[in-house]
Amino acid sequence: MTQTYSGGCACGALRYQTTAAPIFENHCQCADCRRRSGTGHGSYLTFARRAEMEIHGPAREWRVAGDSGHEKIHAFCPTCGTPVYLAFAAMPDLISVHAGSLDDPALFRPQVVTYAGRACSWDTMAPELASFARMAPG
Repeated sequence: MTQTYSGGCACGALRYQTTAAPIFENHCQCADCRRRSGTGHGSYLTFARRAEMEIHGPAREWRVAGDSGHEKIHAFCPTCGTPVYLAFAAMPDLISVHAGSLDDPALFRPQVVTYAGRACSWDTMAPELASFARMAPG
């Protein structure tokens, strides 16, 4: 049976759906993710083909340079402000969705913690997860 990954913003105006499986699932403790989430980390599911992700509704975007110098494009609902997905200028086929935006949050199965070297002491992760000081090696 094919698994559907669907979700969206808090007000329902921005929605996404795909039957593709994620290729990477992580918690990220970098400063950008902390600020954007309003807590100690962001949690993401990354999919290989943006074209396979159906997105409905308006999104506002803002861009920030990552450690690599490449832009990350963050999309959020212009009505409620919920961060929903992000894309990568240097890898335009990839798309990541925020785990908290999933209709079924149990579908998120984190594999690693990235940027653990920037973690706040109060934001602890499951000890069985592989942890990397920066981005996990690709």
